Amino acid sequence: MHADEQQGQIIERETWDGMEVDMKDLALQMMTPSERARALEGDPSGPYVAVDAPPGLLRVDFPGADTLPRLFSQTVQRYPKADCLGTRELIREENETQPNGRVFKKLVLGEFRWQSFEVISRRVTALGLGLASLDIEPGSPVAILCETRAEWIIAALACFQRKYPVVTLYVSLGEEAIAHGLIQSKVSHLFTSTKLLESKVEGIFGQVPTLRHVFCVDPVVSTVKPTPGITIYTMVEVEALGAQYKEAVPAIEPKPEDLAVIMYTSGSTGLPKGVLLSHANLVAASAGQCSRIPGLGCTDTYVGYLPLAHVLELGAELSCLAYGCRIGYSSPLTLTDQSSKIRKGARGDLSLLKPTLMAAVPEIFERIKTSVFERVAGMGAAQRSVFHLAFSYRREQLLQGRNSTLFSRIVFGRVATLLGGRLRLLLSGGAPLALETHIFISICMSCPVLIGYGLTETSGACTITNGKEMGAGRVGVPLPCCKVRLQDWSEGGYTSQDKPNPRGEIVVGGPNVALGYLRYSDSSGLAGFEADGEGERWFHTGDVGEVQADGSIKIIDRKKDLVKLQAGEYVALGKVEVALKTCPLVDNICVYASSMQSYVVAFVVPNRAGLLGVAKTRCLDGSWQELCAKSELENDVLQALQEAAQKAKLQKFEIPKKVLLVSEPWTPESGLVTDAYKLKRKELTSRFRPDIERMYGGK
Repeated sequence: MHADEQQGQIIERETWDGMEVDMKDLALQMMTPSERARALEGDPSGPYVAVDAPPGLLRVDFPGADTLPRLFSQTVQRYPKADCLGTRELIREENETQPNGRVFKKLVLGEFRWQSFEVISRRVTALGLGLASLDIEPGSPVAILCETRAEWIIAALACFQRKYPVVTLYVSLGEEAIAHGLIQSKVSHLFTSTKLLESKVEGIFGQVPTLRHVFCVDPVVSTVKPTPGITIYTMVEVEALGAQYKEAVPAIEPKPEDLAVIMYTSGSTGLPKGVLLSHANLVAASAGQCSRIPGLGCTDTYVGYLPLAHVLELGAELSCLAYGCRIGYSSPLTLTDQSSKIRKGARGDLSLLKPTLMAAVPEIFERIKTSVFERVAGMGAAQRSVFHLAFSYRREQLLQGRNSTLFSRIVFGRVATLLGGRLRLLLSGGAPLALETHIFISICMSCPVLIGYGLTETSGACTITNGKEMGAGRVGVPLPCCKVRLQDWSEGGYTSQDKPNPRGEIVVGGPNVALGYLRYSDSSGLAGFEADGEGERWFHTGDVGEVQADGSIKIIDRKKDLVKLQAGEYVALGKVEVALKTCPLVDNICVYASSMQSYVVAFVVPNRAGLLGVAKTRCLDGSWQELCAKSELENDVLQALQEAAQKAKLQKFEIPKKVLLVSEPWTPESGLVTDAYKLKRKELTSRFRPDIERMYGGK
């Protein structure tokens, strides 16, 4: 261990499997932490800035690279021959018969084929010229509805270069939501894949009057029937058109303030909104995020498999391209040796790619955790004992603020090969990561797990942990590209004057804050954006935070009843409750969802007559309290709720999987509802906390 002089302080450092990290302030260790972010002018409401943030905040990675095309161009100049984008060769598909007789299609895949930065740059230029030859005016949006793959990012870079804002759409959206996004953004040109062209895009041709050209990223056009007014090209054809374009039109270079991306939300609670992100927004966000990843450079390999329509993945890939990291593409269906599209005995993408960097959402980490348990279960008794002994030892070391690399290679090396065996850093985002999962992955993969917090409206992460702080809700300090202030929320009982730590709604300001929403005004009540007297933009996140002694932030509540589940689906609790109140066995209901879980639960005040009738058919007797405690009646009410949910056409993830029957009605006197009988969620959650833990499998 040695000491470095930084920010006028002595900071102890230790090596975590080759990565130098500051080991002083593990969140679970109760000691006085070093200051990592401070409140300007000493105001407990903030704004809070990182101690390493420059005056005026960090806005660019490199001098002069203030737009996405300039940022990529600098990288091409630095690493022209280095690998840039890699795709695994698809050899064929074949059927695999399972032990139960069922047959599944599996992919036979070859090696990764790489294209250099120089080659990708030429393709980007040719594609941009091809688009220009089709009379797309600068400033006209071009949509991308496509799975995560090299062609997605190539198309985006070509659009950035030609000042065409990119409209991103999730492939999981339904036809109505896709049509809404294309119509609202007035898209005339769309990139998509053969699969999506046939399954979703063809069905909305008649609904989008502005659509004129569709570019299929696959080399062969599908059998979709021609539609009057719409021409279908392959992406290769457009690149060839650009390469042969004799009257080359010079690119109109975008300015930092120009629109780069219209990023549509997932739309799980209604039609999606388009968030307006400028070049300056995305460049600043990249600069801030990359400042928290030590040693980022051309020796790194990143695996791209999350949806590029999500700001987490797009931001990660743009950051990798800025620093010369190579990106190998995968999918959740081929990621590991155990993935559903990988035939038995074949190698998943991670086994071949061996990435050093990987981003994931909590659901992926939970799957990894399950895979580790399966691998450990397959060990001999002696090996299992050694694994559990080593795991307990390293966990105890972490919780005491120490990091021992003892056992890391010998015991956990085999487990780490699940993700390729070379990871030096994992990033978790999209939803909160459970503490035990955080610790488990950190130990078994022998690398730090960084937790990022942010929104599409903040161009991705606005805070990131340092890899050592481990506590429920901990999300680190503001990145040097932004600042955070707390706004009092009197209804929830949170203020900046709270002791021992200030609390309030998190409001983010800085060059990474989006321009707003497409065709929404502040008066709509949906915006949440504001500008201060100096012209800096701020966004009200709706999340409630608590600033810790070292300046780091902990998420403790949510103002709205919108909850993101572990897999990233949004559940509007009020909407679900309205639908389920139609169930004849329900008098009142409160739906609860945890961002650290994958399903919804519910507290139900049952209809007395209805439940007594069910009890009679089951020959059950007892007091009202005793009947409400019977598991058989819980199951009957749950089944009735599921039937009501299906009639209301709720999504599968919105339907409660477990239910608690409450014998006492909720009244204003009980403190669980307002005088208008609106639910008090905070009080209900507090009252039924033990039951929530039971329904989620806790002790």
